[in-house]
Amino acid sequence: MFVRPLAFSVLALAVALCACDSIAAPVASSPAGKEASITDFGAKPDGTTMNTAAIQKAIESLAGQGGGTLVIPQGTFLSGAIFLKPGVNLRLDKGAVLKGSTDVKDYPQTNTRIEGHFQQWLPALVNAVESDHLRITGEGTLDGSGTPFWAAFRTAIAADRNTKNLDVPRPRLVIIQKSKDVQVSGIHFLNSGFWNLHIYNCDGVTVDGLDIKAGDGSPSTDGMDIDSSRNVTIKNCTISVNDDCIALKGSKGPFALNDKDSPPVEHIRVSDCTFVHGGSIVTVGSEATIVRDVVVEHCKAGGPNSRGISVIRLKLRPDTPETYEDIHFKDITLDGQGALVSVQPWKQYFDLMGQPAPTRTVRNVSLSNVTGNWGSFGTIHGNDGDKIEDITFENIDVKLTPPASRGTGTILAAAAPQIVGVKNLTIKNVKLNGVAYTGP
Repeated sequence: MFVRPLAFSVLALAVALCACDSIAAPVASSPAGKEASITDFGAKPDGTTMNTAAIQKAIESLAGQGGGTLVIPQGTFLSGAIFLKPGVNLRLDKGAVLKGSTDVKDYPQTNTRIEGHFQQWLPALVNAVESDHLRITGEGTLDGSGTPFWAAFRTAIAADRNTKNLDVPRPRLVIIQKSKDVQVSGIHFLNSGFWNLHIYNCDGVTVDGLDIKAGDGSPSTDGMDIDSSRNVTIKNCTISVNDDCIALKGSKGPFALNDKDSPPVEHIRVSDCTFVHGGSIVTVGSEATIVRDVVVEHCKAGGPNSRGISVIRLKLRPDTPETYEDIHFKDITLDGQGALVSVQPWKQYFDLMGQPAPTRTVRNVSLSNVTGNWGSFGTIHGNDGDKIEDITFENIDVKLTPPASRGTGTILAAAAPQIVGVKNLTIKNVKLNGVAYTGP
């Protein structure tokens, strides 16, 4: 008569024990939530110890545990090229500096994407490939230690004026390739040896709150190179470099459209950024085939000692088939020097490879709601055979004072628009030095 109650009691006790175990057992953290400080793997923040191996060891450890966040704490950590793994994020804490080595041997050459093709060249200080959901965040600094790299290039140019960019190896700061859902935010980019942030063949990228600086005389220090990528948002950034602030790039040469691994650049949004110094706010080219659906808005250009920034710069390369379309700049405030627009042939390094010259098309480009002080209106003039159509300038009120002609109050010959060969040119409510401009 006591069997049933005993069986019931044992069963109840077992259930209770299981329930207690499930409540008391700690919840295991997900691999993505893991963090690893590089100091735990032997990295030293003294600015002189070479930490490449220690940092890479930390990356491999995280990757082996399913991923997580690599943390660079406060201090200056010297390193050569490091290679993030899928699932491994990077965070630079406030006061942290990942300082690039000045020895090219610390950047072992690899087959890398550069200037519209792949070749053996230096990797970046920070490299990531096929790293979906990558996050590079924090308040720290990536320092490229660029001065000796710039000096090497200037020395080479002085010795041989035919020296090309890639003849003198110089590391980039960051390259991210073939990745989806990428975020880069908050980081300070300083004195890159070459390009700063290179995004190749990525989809769904947000770049937010970067501060990118490279000193005077720093050749080829593009702020960002958006290469064969789509759905890219760039916002709240400040850029002061010695080349294009943002460059939209692709492949190059008469066979560029055969590069099926490098899709068009499309769906690009740039907003609420400040451009202090550089070749342009946004440049399309010099390597590019199809670039479309680009909006740049609510941005400022110029400031103390600012010079030479074009607002719109479209490079028309004679050896490359190109289509640039649906590109719109609006709500731009200016205070400095430069051209509002530069749509011109770009003939540096071009090579037809014995092929007939391809054609290029530029269409549906607009510049609207622009105010401030600037240097000149600029130029639109393509190569022979180029089609340039549906160009709109609207609601522009700027004072133009090119350096050679300061002090006058009328539309100066040096500042006036130079527009040739445009089909369907629309000009509405445009004032240059207070005088209405209605067209060429």
